[in-house]
Amino acid sequence: MPGNIPAALLLLGALALAACQPLSTVGRAPDFTPLDPRLEHRALYNVPLPERAETRRGVDDASLWSAGQRSLLGDRRASRQGDILTVVIEIDDRAEITNSSQRGRTGSQSMGVPQLFGIPQRLDERLPAGASMANAVGMDSASTFQGSGSVSRNERLTLRVATTIIEQLPNGVLRLEGSQEVRVNNELRELIVTGFIRPEDISRRNEIAYDRIAGARISYGGRGQITEMQQPRYGQQIADILLPF
Repeated sequence: MPGNIPAALLLLGALALAACQPLSTVGRAPDFTPLDPRLEHRALYNVPLPERAETRRGVDDASLWSAGQRSLLGDRRASRQGDILTVVIEIDDRAEITNSSQRGRTGSQSMGVPQLFGIPQRLDERLPAGASMANAVGMDSASTFQGSGSVSRNERLTLRVATTIIEQLPNGVLRLEGSQEVRVNNELRELIVTGFIRPEDISRRNEIAYDRIAGARISYGGRGQITEMQQPRYGQQIADILLPF
């Protein structure tokens, strides 16, 4: 009976690992991520510095030709902390790599002592029938190697997401961060974009392409019942790591 206790403990531990999924998600859709702790939320609540508009002498500050961002002809592109701009993600990558290598080698070596002051003849008398020192050592070797490998990858992603300028670096580069969550039929799709951009790369439509973002981090995934079914259970993942075979 005492010998069954370790086995029972192992069984309970395996069941606990397999049941690590929170029970609060049973029968309900996944919750949205709260916006409060995000850096973009803090940047939106941060009060920006007052905008300075240089006006000519004798011209009212409310003139139609004001240089301010909110004027009719002003530059409405994002340029300060808390401003919002759109990131256009159009990824269409395709890669095909094929490698093939082949190697072969053949070698043959032999060594004999037919004449050495009559010693081989004396030794031949003592050797078994058919043995001779004329061909003392002979070696043959051959090795071949052949390998091939191929990689085929095709990725396509087209998305648009609104991001927020969360920081302006001393050199004028802007740091952006944005997230988007869409919930459909108990499945939550999440898109996260972060990186650094130059103000001059922002188009007049207040948009920027993903390939203009330095240090871009783009994550597109999901949470929900479908995503959980596509992943092995925690216990199975641990077993795959620990089991040697």
